Amino acid sequence: MESRISGRLAKAPEGFLDQAGVREVVAQARDGRRDFIRRAFAAAGAAAVAVPASRAAAAVGNGDPAILNLPAHSRGLGQPVVTDGYGRPSQYEVNVQRRQSPGLTQTPQSSVSFAPLQSLFGIVTPSGLHFERHHQGWWDVDPVGHRLMVTGSDARILKSPRVFTMDELMRLPSVSRFHFIECGANSGMEWGNVAVPTCQYTHGMLSCSEFTGVPLRIVLDMCGVDYKRARFVLGEGADGSSMTRTIAMELVESGEVLLAYGQNGEMLRPENGYPLRLVVPGVQGVSWIKYLRRIEVGDKPYATKDEAVHYIDLMPDGRHRQYTSTHACKSVVTTPSGGQVLLDKGFYSISGLAWSGRGKVRQVDVSVDGGRNWRKAQLQTPVLSKCLTRFSLDWNWDGKPALVQSRATDETGYVQPNYQQLRAVRSTRSIYHNNAIQTWLVQQSGEVKNVQLS
Repeated sequence: MESRISGRLAKAPEGFLDQAGVREVVAQARDGRRDFIRRAFAAAGAAAVAVPASRAAAAVGNGDPAILNLPAHSRGLGQPVVTDGYGRPSQYEVNVQRRQSPGLTQTPQSSVSFAPLQSLFGIVTPSGLHFERHHQGWWDVDPVGHRLMVTGSDARILKSPRVFTMDELMRLPSVSRFHFIECGANSGMEWGNVAVPTCQYTHGMLSCSEFTGVPLRIVLDMCGVDYKRARFVLGEGADGSSMTRTIAMELVESGEVLLAYGQNGEMLRPENGYPLRLVVPGVQGVSWIKYLRRIEVGDKPYATKDEAVHYIDLMPDGRHRQYTSTHACKSVVTTPSGGQVLLDKGFYSISGLAWSGRGKVRQVDVSVDGGRNWRKAQLQTPVLSKCLTRFSLDWNWDGKPALVQSRATDETGYVQPNYQQLRAVRSTRSIYHNNAIQTWLVQQSGEVKNVQLS
């Protein structure tokens, strides 16, 4: 068996920019300067990666002091129970957090915070690290006063319109399911070329949780919906943007769509839609309406503002393609990934995430030579429908430059495309549904950078 001398990896620097750097990036964005984000991050990242590398080889001498000398925590009393009523991460993990991309939007209330995918394990995203996307900022809504109104576009479609309190909804039969949620604009900054340095920014508008709630179909049945006439559902949120989205009735009839109030064993967090949100598995996150206050049932798509002029696919001939809400199969290597540093030659476990809005991930292949050769990765259980799947592959790095990629295939047979294949259909001026193969360049120095292959 091949010797596994483990290589060491330095984590991606989490704090790329100080406040002065953030202000500079925002100013450059407003001036219309191109490539500003990538240059700013590259400069800051180059300075940051030198720190862990210099600390890597501490002289041990006749023994490791961390073993020979008992630390304080082995010689005294620790903290009492319930020091923090809710609990919090270790002080040594304070840099693992959601982060905003400077200059991405004009106001932080209509912006995105990215999940630190490169620092997570398994498939579940902790609620406190779940990515955010808001159109008018988040609210902490009092559940006592919150209501859900269910109505129809006419009396033939829905016989008995009703208003539900949270207490009434939470007494109905519930289910708990694991699903990913991905913003339609995830990886959107990369359509034309490399724009951002790390996995957190290229793919961090993605999270996965266990959601608990009432299947929407149960509520519609209580209201007397006519499924022959009713072919679409409109969800409306109670935030300042009154976000509204059309959802195909086929998804509701399948029982997949949930009126969710729980996430990862607790109530939803306010920034994730507390006290009630839609869960629409496999469909872009904008349809997962937060602060859900109204469901309307109709026989035609509603063509709301954000469906008619936003969240659409710009085609090469200039036409806009609407209602392509389902996420195609996609994957990304999270280790090694941009901003990380391989400090030694030797054994590494390549790890990443794969997902598909069409069902289960069937296979993930990994390449370390830019797609010339592929090896089948191991899928870690559980492998669930419309859920993140963790994959891994053993790799011995020989110290030479490597181009690390992953390519996912879902249970429908769909294979994740490379950029050349995707751009042949979608060109380079789109925003949404970028599911192209991600390439990480491991340089001879061990530094990992975001690159694109033509």
